[in-house]
Amino acid sequence: MSKKDENRGILVKMLVVTVVMFGFGYALVPLYKKICEVTGVNEVERANALPLNTQVDSTRVVTLELDANVRSDLPWKFRPLQSSVKVHPGQLVQVMYEVRNASDRPITGQAIPSYGPQVAGQFFRKQECFCFAKQTFAPGEVRQMPVVFVIDAGLPKDVTTITLSYTFFNVEGAAPTAAKPADGKAG
Repeated sequence: MSKKDENRGILVKMLVVTVVMFGFGYALVPLYKKICEVTGVNEVERANALPLNTQVDSTRVVTLELDANVRSDLPWKFRPLQSSVKVHPGQLVQVMYEVRNASDRPITGQAIPSYGPQVAGQFFRKQECFCFAKQTFAPGEVRQMPVVFVIDAGLPKDVTTITLSYTFFNVEGAAPTAAKPADGKAG
């Protein structure tokens, strides 16, 4: 057998092996699906999947108007990134607010929410909110902060618009001070 015939035989064998390997890889997809079906692996995946939110009332739409305010002693710019959103009760929603410290010094503030109409506050379920903690901003710092919430499906049907308003207050003066003696003189 010549070297040329030997090389041709090796080439044919390699081509056959390549075609068989490709065919085997192609056949693995339906074979894998069948194995998963028989062993119940798909059922485990379905059990671990996130459940669908069946609490969403898609027959109702509530308009949420967003508002932002700062006290006059707080040199911050504060605004919602959108003025309103339409949501279905039960739907998980995220809105963003932006705060900018317009001063040349670090300042700490805290936001307090309010709702209109007042009854809406009972049905407003916040999952994440910047109002839960004091916020310290460096000079000139800008930060976007989320509010993640669900409006409970039990919201009265006649409430079709809710105003969510936040007011930031300066809380730097909230640190406790040393008590003065009863005679009013410093020690």
